[in-house]
Amino acid sequence: MIYKEFEIKEDGSLDYAKLTVYIQDDSDSMAIEKRPLILICPGGGYAYTSDREAEPIALVFMAAGFNTAILRYSCAPARYPVALTEVSRSFKIIRDNAKEWHVDTDKVLIMGFSAGGHLAANYCCEWHNEDFAGRIVTDNTDILKPNGLILGYPVITSGKFAHRGSFENLLGEKEAELSNKVSLEKQVNEYVPSTFIWATYTDGSVPVENSLLFTMALKEKGINTELHIFPIGGHGLALANELTLSNNKTECVPQCQIWTDLAITWAKNL
Repeated sequence: MIYKEFEIKEDGSLDYAKLTVYIQDDSDSMAIEKRPLILICPGGGYAYTSDREAEPIALVFMAAGFNTAILRYSCAPARYPVALTEVSRSFKIIRDNAKEWHVDTDKVLIMGFSAGGHLAANYCCEWHNEDFAGRIVTDNTDILKPNGLILGYPVITSGKFAHRGSFENLLGEKEAELSNKVSLEKQVNEYVPSTFIWATYTDGSVPVENSLLFTMALKEKGINTELHIFPIGGHGLALANELTLSNNKTECVPQCQIWTDLAITWAKNL
């Protein structure tokens, strides 16, 4: 495995913002094959980025034949749209280095969990927008294009079923002004790629309605979507096994562990 780190220094970025890339080592291979890459945005309510939704996820998808990357994006007190711009920068870094890293440039996906799911989905709604793209590239915005979206128990809506803390951290004093703009069931457009979503019916922190609202909006736009709602499980399950337990030790849910196999199959068939 080849491991690389890049500092992300956009306007408003915090010191810890960085992109960590994990590349399959082809040095002993006779035939070097291009691989898809998944950019992972951990959750954390826009207050921090969760370790449980970072490297453990990356290594599972590496074992399945993907290259992976983790974005430690800027959280509060950084405000919208700093993290979006950091995602744009990450896509440019990945595609600028695609030849050296043997990345299939037609299969660069983004994955996000909880508030990181909001960031990933928000990016997929806005990547083409000159407000963001123009800060990173001036010629070919396709460099920033996501080819697929994977969401785990995502924060989506700022309405009735909102995870209010995420929007408070993301928007600060501009929450009332910008909340509709980042309520993503209202922002879906034809630029959003095919999407895979999983959530749990009993999530007490980010209600399952977040995933349902986004799925319905995707359906209205004709965007192919695979949705899995598991019957039990709280929030922040990550891999849903013993490897990603928190101190609460409530995140091992056998019924949900299949989500990685489902997502891998979906991504390979894009």
